[in-house]
Order: sequence, then structure tokens, then C-alpha cells
Amino acid sequence: MNDTDTPDHAPGTDPVTEAFFALHHDLPRQGPGSDATTRRLLEMAGPLPECPRVLDAGCGPGRSTLLLAEEVGAHVTAVDLYQPFLDGLTAEAARRGLGDQVTVVNCSMDRLPAPDHGFDVIWAEGSVYTIGFDVALRAWRRLLAPGGVLVITEIEWTVPNPAAPVCAYWDAAYPLRTHAANTDAAQAAGYRLRAHWPLPESDWWDEYYTPLTQRLTRADPQQPGMPEALAAHRTEIDMRREHGSDYNYAAYILRPHDTAENGTMTTWTARTETADDIPAVRDILLAAFPTAAEADIVDALRADPQAWIDGLSMVTAAPDSTPVGYALLTRCHVDGQPALALAPCAVLPQAQRAGAGSAAIRAALAAARATGENLVVVLGHADYYPRFGFTPASRFGIRAPFEVPDEAMMAMALNDTRPVPTGTIQYPVAFGV
Repeated sequence: MNDTDTPDHAPGTDPVTEAFFALHHDLPRQGPGSDATTRRLLEMAGPLPECPRVLDAGCGPGRSTLLLAEEVGAHVTAVDLYQPFLDGLTAEAARRGLGDQVTVVNCSMDRLPAPDHGFDVIWAEGSVYTIGFDVALRAWRRLLAPGGVLVITEIEWTVPNPAAPVCAYWDAAYPLRTHAANTDAAQAAGYRLRAHWPLPESDWWDEYYTPLTQRLTRADPQQPGMPEALAAHRTEIDMRREHGSDYNYAAYILRPHDTAENGTMTTWTARTETADDIPAVRDILLAAFPTAAEADIVDALRADPQAWIDGLSMVTAAPDSTPVGYALLTRCHVDGQPALALAPCAVLPQAQRAGAGSAAIRAALAAARATGENLVVVLGHADYYPRFGFTPASRFGIRAPFEVPDEAMMAMALNDTRPVPTGTIQYPVAFGV
């Protein structure tokens, strides 16, 4: 992993952290990656403006920063919390004649004091885990200029059932998700996926773990904090050696999700409902359905503490922050076991067929996954909900408490490594079934 940035503080007082940085001092890389991968990601990102404005978030000693400045002619703002990295990057940029193209900033990469739309490219190789994939996507979206691109490498599961030891390791260090879950999170945050590319194994061993292992053998175990730092690194390397096929870094090339609507470009932002949104949510439901039944159901669900779950009521907002779409997940049960019901989902008529509903649904599913929920059921159009991962509930042994066409009653598991209950769905009282 690339520990080049920390979410809350710079190193300097913790002996283990100091030992960690001593081990990494002057290594060719601070995490899996390579110059070849950086160049490959540039190709995947597509044509860039001349002299693009780039934010290198969690830049470390600046391997990517220097390549971007030298080979693309970029003006790079390199952000990190470890000042020795930034000092070394400044000196190396000057040595290469790139001093005018590289600006270093010592701050956390989720709290960059930069104006909106200030970057054509945001680059984060191996650093996003320090603040979390979802936090990074939300924090950086405002920074991208129109037509901008976000390039991230994120560590993720590559198999549906990873081994128990590697699950325990990553659950404690940085809980991993699958490619599908990360894609859902990106879409919920307002991005569309342009490309996804797993890093080659040589990026782990040739570029990172082999030089790091050589450094470990020469380390002074008497240095304060060094025994703990050595043990942590060796555990990480052993885990990769034994279970490396279960997880990998993968590149995500993301662009803000702009959808053509009436000849203009509309950018949807999906977010958790606030108290101020409640009247607007009711208006959306009244406009989208022929009666007030759905709006009344949502009001009743809000009043039911057994059904309502804070953070799972999502609105899609237009660029002026006006809510135009809605999706709700509430507590239901299957054979007495907790599950979630997706309903209702609605979009203002003038915003329909433009992605606003999908954005709200993906945001709700991503939020549910992040809180550890798993089974979700929905009753709806069989040609719409499968795009989110839903399949007929009967395949899970799940049935509705009323007669319904098999293809219309659907379910999905947010984590396909966990079992789901079977049996009959018990809906909240507000649904009246």
C-alpha cells in the first residue's frame, strides 16, 4: 500500500510512523505502480488540454508528478502531508528544469484550498485509501473543470469469495470492495466510468515489494518504532505472496456524469436527504405518480422507527441544488431476517430519462453497502432494475407476500460473499401489505 498521505495529521510524533517513513526513504516507489502504468493511464484518460492543470493527490516523493510535468507539459499541484517528500520533489523538479511546472502543497488531500473547476486532471496513484474512495470522489468532484478526468488506483477484491485470512487482514486495515461496488459508488457520486484496468503483478513486486524487502533486511531493529513497522510490512508482503490472487490495485478512469437534456448539459448530484428536502421530495412523488399514495407512504415510513434508516433516503439534485429525483431504502424482513426494500423511486417529469433516477438509486445502494447491509428487494419493471444488479427474487428463494409476476419481484445481494435469507418478504406497515 502507498502510505504517502494520512487523513488527519502529518507524521512526526509517532515513533512507528517515523520508522515507517525511514523504511520508505528514497525507495523508487511508495506503493504498487510503475512509470509504464502511469503512461498507460494517461493513454486511457484520453486527449488532454495543452499544458493541463493537474492535481496529484497524495503525491509522495512525486514519481507521477515529475512524469506528468515532463512528458505531458502539465502544471502539477502536488499535495501531500509529509514535508520531506515535498522538499525532495521541489529539489528534483528544479534539477530537471520543471520548477515552474510543479507547485507543492502540504495539506490533506480531501481538504485542498483550491477553487472549484480548477483542474483538468486529478491524479491519485495508490493514495486514495488514506481518505477512502467515497470521500475522495465527493471531495474532488468540485475541483474538476468541465470535461475533466479523474484517474485513481484503488485496491479491491478480485474474487467473489476471498480467503478468510486475507478478509480479516483487509477488514482491519482498509475494507475492500469489488469492482462492481466501486463502480456503483463512483456512479452514485456523479461519475461515469470511462475505463477500468487491473495493475500488472510486476507493479507490486518489481517496483515496490522487492526494493522494500531489501530495505527491511538492512533496517535497525533497535530504532524506536522499528519492530512494529517491520512486522507490519512483513505481514503485508506475506499476505500478498500467499493470497495475492484475491485482491489487486485497479485503475479507474472517471469523468463527471454529464447527461444531455433539452440541448443542455445537466450534472446530477446524488446525496442523502436533509430535513429541508422533505417538501421537495413530496412534490417529486406527487408529480411522478397519479395519486398521493406514494407520498403518503414515505411520510408514514419517516414516522416509523422500525422501518426508517437514516442515510438511506436519497435525492438527486440539479446543478442549482433543486431535488429532482428520489430513491428510498427502508427496513423490511425476509423470513424474519433484516433486508431492505427499494421503494418508492421517482423523478420529476421534466427530468425523466436523463439519469436522475439512476443516480439516486445507485447512491442509495452504495450507502447501504457502506453500512454493512446486504439483501435488497424491489418490485418494479423487469427491464429497468437489472441494470443495478437486481435479478428475480425467486432465484434466491425469496417471494412476495402477494401475487406478482416472477420477473417483477427482484432482489440483489450487495455483498455476494455473504449468504442471504430465503422465504417471504415482510414489508413495513406503511406499505399496507
